[in-house]
Amino acid sequence: MSPPDSHRALMRKFVRRTALSLVFLAVILFGAAGTFDWPQAWFYLAFTAVMSFGLGGWLAGHDPALLAERLGSLFQRDQKLWDKILMAIMLALWIGWLVLIGLDAKRYYWSDVPLALQIVGFLLICFGSYIVWLTFKANSYAAPVIKIQKERGHLVVSTGPYGYVRHPMYAGALLFIAGAPLLLGSWWGLATGAGLVLLIAMRAVLEERTLAAELAGYADYAARVRYRLVPHLW
Repeated sequence: MSPPDSHRALMRKFVRRTALSLVFLAVILFGAAGTFDWPQAWFYLAFTAVMSFGLGGWLAGHDPALLAERLGSLFQRDQKLWDKILMAIMLALWIGWLVLIGLDAKRYYWSDVPLALQIVGFLLICFGSYIVWLTFKANSYAAPVIKIQKERGHLVVSTGPYGYVRHPMYAGALLFIAGAPLLLGSWWGLATGAGLVLLIAMRAVLEERTLAAELAGYADYAARVRYRLVPHLW
């Protein structure tokens, strides 16, 4: 396949995967809510669509190899077994978390999140998106699964946000986990997001063990950059 044909195939896969992900997200949220009359959810979906297509389009122009890697399956042959287990648990928990947010914020109205905090939630999501973009910009090996990408000449990355924390993409995810339930209006979503945070923390620790054992220079990098997710905290 010629480079132009490969690029078009990659873009078709990206558009198809992103569109399906957005539909899946909408089905979960509105299905749990039992109504389409949920302005915050429409706003969240619109922002997610803009960020997803925007980041993907940027990657297509600046790092198509990373885009191809990000479009890979969440369960891969070279992936560590423990990561497959964690990913399955995380996916199930994420779906349940979204269902709970829909039940709480709209179907049963258990929570009443003030507008000011909903705006704070949106700002947290924006900041998280920015951190994810910085991560993609700095690290061409930011695959969705834990594996050493020998075929791509996997190297340790210490520039950009990696100079502050060892897992900046996970740090961005923490902001999403805090921001989304606030924006959508769910105190229960904010509270139960702690389960997702715990899984992310576990994955970060196990990922570091793999990288220190199998990726040259990672142990030295980890000794220089002390914090995993939050500067001056952990």
